[in-house]
Amino acid sequence: MSSRCLSVFVLSVLPLVAADKSTLRVCADPNNMPFSNERGEGFENKLAELMAQQLGAKIEYTWWAERKSFVKDSLNAGRCDVVMGIPSSLDSVAATKPYYRSSYVFVSRHDRNLQIASLSDARLNQLRIGVHVVGDDYAPPAAALARRGVVDNIVSFSLFGEYGEQNPPRKIIDAVARGEIDIAIVWGPFAGYFAQQENVALDVVPVSPSMFLSIPFTYDISLGVRKSDEALRTELDNVLQSQSAAIQRILEEYDVPQVR
Repeated sequence: MSSRCLSVFVLSVLPLVAADKSTLRVCADPNNMPFSNERGEGFENKLAELMAQQLGAKIEYTWWAERKSFVKDSLNAGRCDVVMGIPSSLDSVAATKPYYRSSYVFVSRHDRNLQIASLSDARLNQLRIGVHVVGDDYAPPAAALARRGVVDNIVSFSLFGEYGEQNPPRKIIDAVARGEIDIAIVWGPFAGYFAQQENVALDVVPVSPSMFLSIPFTYDISLGVRKSDEALRTELDNVLQSQSAAIQRILEEYDVPQVR
């Protein structure tokens, strides 16, 4: 058996090994603000610190770019025991109870007074609309707009950027602030965090309705563990409940838009 095959085999059995309860092993993206980075500046880093403190554990990070197959290649490959932010409906993991609920949002300059809140707004046919591209795929807003026939005025921005580029999701918010695009439709935590750093006032408005043309725009967000680790999920749920006020303060610090 080659060393490469042996490594794959070892990783495949890691999930069956009991986790060291004195260590909270977290998989996180090293360059994905406002969620996480290697300097521990993201709100998911702060959440991980809080969880570890309450569990009496230390944090051990495995840094893994949050792209396609992130959960499969990190958490479910046994490289860690928890990821700090996944859609609660994700069926490949055991999700905790949600700790926040956010939405895609419209971002526009306040001085434009666009006040757009709906994907049905007829003005979207004429405005330059920024949306994120996720690898080779567009984020959900572009799919919904395409079904409405809004295609030619879409401006794409890479969610990942070039290798080594810092904060690539911010580019779309910068473009709104500079007037290069009229409006952007962005996942709420990105928009709330980067909008507060611009030198012009921006309006951040949740997309309405929460589901449009069968495409969801609002998501519950949970912690995720492997399906075999029910004990850890229970422990994390208990901390989420007991520390709900502290968690809300963290989310508010990062201007994470929250919806009911």
